[in-house]
Amino acid sequence: MARTKSQPAPPVETTPLDGEVLTANQNLMADNCTEVMNQFGDGLPYERTRLINEARFYMAQSAEAMLEAGKRLIVLKENEPYGEFEKIVREQLGMPERTAQRMMQASLKYLSPLLEAKAPTLALLGKSKLFELIAEDDEDLEALAEGGTVAGLSMDEIDRMTNRELRAALRDSRENAKAQGEVLAKRSSDLQQAKDELDVARKRIQGQPLDVVIKELRVEVTVLAFEVESTALGKLREGFVKMAEHANDAGQDHRTFQADLIHQLEVVLASIRSEFHLPARQADTAPVWMAAEEA
Repeated sequence: MARTKSQPAPPVETTPLDGEVLTANQNLMADNCTEVMNQFGDGLPYERTRLINEARFYMAQSAEAMLEAGKRLIVLKENEPYGEFEKIVREQLGMPERTAQRMMQASLKYLSPLLEAKAPTLALLGKSKLFELIAEDDEDLEALAEGGTVAGLSMDEIDRMTNRELRAALRDSRENAKAQGEVLAKRSSDLQQAKDELDVARKRIQGQPLDVVIKELRVEVTVLAFEVESTALGKLREGFVKMAEHANDAGQDHRTFQADLIHQLEVVLASIRSEFHLPARQADTAPVWMAAEEA
């Protein structure tokens, strides 16, 4: 039986390389390497053995030295071929890649132009706490080094904390900031909604007879006043009742605190009365809004 003649494989089309693109990519890589060397190379030429030995030395030292080790790791990673850096970290430096990544992140953070001058001060907190603070804003860390606070904590307070306590405090601060942001966003939304409703109401009453406009405005304000009164007689009074029950059980007197709250409400109402030059109402007269013509 005759053999079937095999068909030649179709030619594979290859996309010609774009010389300009290759040159541009090479130039970009060279620029990145130069930038890293300028920032972290200490003015010395690249030399793998020297950098590995220096990184190994600094790894055993203080937090400030850890940042120096991170600098060497950054330079090594930028200059070594893909995959070679990870091999150096594991085999020659004897550290997990995750640790090397954190050290490089710390160096990029604390040796940035804004924080480099503050790094020696911040390094007094130790390596672990520098890692915990790495997510904070540069401006906040700069203020911390100058005597300010981060998450309401000073340098001395952070120094006295355990790493777990610091982590929890920073987490609580971020959650509080997020909650405050949500409250402010809702308040802004509510204000915008009120403005939109006011614009709609203003357009609605334009062109209406004056007596109709006055009546609608008074009804609207009366509803608002009723809401305030209902809150005072409802939720506020309910809170006072709970405090009174607690006072009976625990023997603690809350009346001074409650009196301060009432005084604040009185101040607010008095300021409104003063702002609009409102006369004092006679005790034996019925409120104007109860008059028949207001119904």
